[in-house]
Amino acid sequence: MLSRIEACLPSLRRYAIALLRNRDDADDLVHDCVVRALDKLHTRRDEADLRAWLFTIMHNVFVSQLRRKRARPSPEPLEERHEEAHVGGPAQDARLQWRDLMRALAQLSDEQRSVLLLVSVEDLSYAQAAAVLDVPIGTVMSRLSRARERLRQLTEGERPVLRRVT
Repeated sequence: MLSRIEACLPSLRRYAIALLRNRDDADDLVHDCVVRALDKLHTRRDEADLRAWLFTIMHNVFVSQLRRKRARPSPEPLEERHEEAHVGGPAQDARLQWRDLMRALAQLSDEQRSVLLLVSVEDLSYAQAAAVLDVPIGTVMSRLSRARERLRQLTEGERPVLRRVT
């Protein structure tokens, strides 16, 4: 079981970094998640998906920490790390696109960013993402659709369309 949890650590860390936009805080979140998971391991059903269970724990720890830190200023943007070994035109374009994508991702709401990362990056199914976020599948699909559209607008430099409710 411990080796299966260990195999999930890179995905958990990637998700935590995207949520918190700070590597040190992300490492703390992963640590808190693993500690809680090990503490609750005896309550886990064997047939339950371990990866989804760990993401659920991480999401719940993140939400709890977010509620406690409401008074703090907004987090810093995601760190931009690039391989500097390749210097030249195409690599420079890729770095600029990566930077723009990370900035756009940081501008999404926490709810949209979470569902986009769980489904698109971590490859969780809609049902698994819904379980992690404790929302209906329809909410996952709606948030994902809005997140993708907003991300597209931000990366293409479009101004978002504001809809009026009458």
